[in-house]
Amino acid sequence: MIPTGASATQVSGGAGGPKATGGPNAPLVMAGAGKSQRVRYGKRVAIRGFVSPRVAGRPVKLEHAIRGRSFRPLAATKTGADGSYRFRVKARRSGSYRATTTATPNGAQTATAARTVTVVARLVGRSRRHVLGGRPLRVRGKLVPRMSKRAVRLQVRTRRGWKTVDRTRTRARGRFRASFRPRRAGVYRLRVRFPGDSAAAAASDRLKRVYVYRSGHASWYGPGLYGNSTSCGGALTAGRLGVAHKYLPCGTRVTFRYRGRSVTAPVIDRGPFVGGRDWDLTAATKRRLRFGDVGMVWSTR
Repeated sequence: MIPTGASATQVSGGAGGPKATGGPNAPLVMAGAGKSQRVRYGKRVAIRGFVSPRVAGRPVKLEHAIRGRSFRPLAATKTGADGSYRFRVKARRSGSYRATTTATPNGAQTATAARTVTVVARLVGRSRRHVLGGRPLRVRGKLVPRMSKRAVRLQVRTRRGWKTVDRTRTRARGRFRASFRPRRAGVYRLRVRFPGDSAAAAASDRLKRVYVYRSGHASWYGPGLYGNSTSCGGALTAGRLGVAHKYLPCGTRVTFRYRGRSVTAPVIDRGPFVGGRDWDLTAATKRRLRFGDVGMVWSTR
């Protein structure tokens, strides 16, 4: 079924381009003419309609125009027994589609009103999830459509919204690289963003959380103290996950990294009280990390 409101225009060629002269009774109709549509890159778009009178074998061409440019032939077909035509094309660049046919004895051409299809880009980024502070955090990815010299931004989430920390452009086949150097340890939320251009609409990809660490000295405690109350409340047990720190507020959650293993534990106590040490791990935290007695750990605080 072709929806009501589909339109057609009879045009005639000339040095200055085609001139519209038709109306509702023009012999070529396209569904969705005059409307706009947004689709993911590479998705197939159905362009269909009919000629009037409904005759079989009428040649119909599909034309496409990138924004700001003239229409160019894209595909051709002939009407079926019921006078209908149908095209299925992959949407690779934003632009307008129209159908045309030669419908008069003198060769005048009939064209439908344009149907605008906006292609939404696909953007994929990835990065290391665990980085020691002071080292650059590198992000790689690709943009589809796979075109070079397209702008891509690396952004970090702040209290005021997304902040751009690096700008780059795609290289061959849409691949890109970006990086930034975090100022402090913590958990970062990152995304890569393509602002959009004439080829495709804007797109973004939110990366997984990235943990940036600082290194510190750690020990562990517990035996002989089980059952005692901690400085932050509650009893210390062999199975309680937590750490002791001199000044971080009770309940502060800290992620630790040790030889490829990670654990997030709350501050539950005060300590350590041995010079040169930053953390005291409970027995449960020590087991999760497979930590020894004394050593260096990475932490997000």
